[in-house]
Amino acid sequence: MSQRQIILDTETTGLYPENGDRLVEFAGLEMINRQMTDSNLHLYVHPERDMPEEAAKVHGLTIEVLEAKNAPPFAQVGKQIADFLRGAELIIHNAKFDVGFLNMEFRRMGLPSIEELGCKVTDTLAMAREMFPGQKASLDALCNRFSVDRSKRVLHGALIDCELLGEVYLAMTRQQFDLMGGEAEEEGEVKQTVIAETKRTSQLKVVKANADELAAHEKYLDDLGEACVWRKAETSDEANAGASA
Repeated sequence: MSQRQIILDTETTGLYPENGDRLVEFAGLEMINRQMTDSNLHLYVHPERDMPEEAAKVHGLTIEVLEAKNAPPFAQVGKQIADFLRGAELIIHNAKFDVGFLNMEFRRMGLPSIEELGCKVTDTLAMAREMFPGQKASLDALCNRFSVDRSKRVLHGALIDCELLGEVYLAMTRQQFDLMGGEAEEEGEVKQTVIAETKRTSQLKVVKANADELAAHEKYLDDLGEACVWRKAETSDEANAGASA
């Protein structure tokens, strides 16, 4: 069975989970066999504190907006998020940030951490920096690089950022996927391709050189004289064959 991958993003009240900042939006989009599924989770969360003006300017989520959306506190949705993530590979841009906030919120509830949930974390920011050293590696920059339309991204938002990151991740890993001939689950398709190619090759007509062509080849080798590696190899093979006879 193929492992679930979840494209994940969060929005928060600030940058520091250990200094009182809280999560205010969660989005996770499930992908299996490089295809998005209908199993997604998108939640707005009330931070149970004020919303700094700087943060609201980034994602547009004021306390008033969250209350209008009837956003619950994390304590009411934390288990749902943990169950959704359990055992999956998480695809995150700047994973340290989002994992830090999720682990902080889980810890407040006495829930397992991301690591304890058996999740593997893939950081597309680290991938981008390795693939394109010295170049911009933000999500916007990667969208531009891979021609991903980000015109709908007026503000940062967990859901829209997940949608963009999903396209970026597929573009970043497409060459590796193609070189591998697809994932293990497509092994049957690969085998069928190999069989078909073998059959096609076995039907190729073999055209052998005629006497004139063979004579011309020998003359060419004669003209090379001592520089002819092919003749030296033939002589060596004949000598070895004679010694073993």
